[in-house]
Amino acid sequence: MINQSALDNIFARRSIRRYTDQPVSENDIKTLLEAAMAAPSASDRRPWHFIVVRERTTLDALAESHPYAKMLFEAPLCIVPCADPAISDAWWIQDCCAATENLLLAATALGLGTVWIGVYPRPERVQAVRQILGIPESIVPLCLIPVGHPAEHKQPRTRYDAARVHQGKW
Repeated sequence: MINQSALDNIFARRSIRRYTDQPVSENDIKTLLEAAMAAPSASDRRPWHFIVVRERTTLDALAESHPYAKMLFEAPLCIVPCADPAISDAWWIQDCCAATENLLLAATALGLGTVWIGVYPRPERVQAVRQILGIPESIVPLCLIPVGHPAEHKQPRTRYDAARVHQGKW
């Protein structure tokens, strides 16, 4: 049985960088975090932590600190997936990336816009985000996810490229 709506949601997920000033509801934030934490995790270790940032001065500080995060000047919310490598030393990156993708897809299903802004592995970005958000040295911020009601619309798409598919072996 094909779940066409799930596939449609995957193709509809696009990077949104412009937002209205409408706040994101507490129910939507909880749903995003529940979706993130429903992600697969190696040995079910779940090394993730999430920082929910709503305060305008903090959003602006994050926007100023990162060369590709200027949309945070208008986004009403930012969720910062972080990892505790001590919980899952070998697999925390994959685990937190899976959680991040779940969050992005959930946002699309809720009619919200998001964009994935890389922080890790750039040491200067990790340190800036750590300092602004008071993150302990033992915790690694993976990325920034601005979240808001979209002020732009992009058509669904796929980026399928048959030249990148290898059958059986390279």
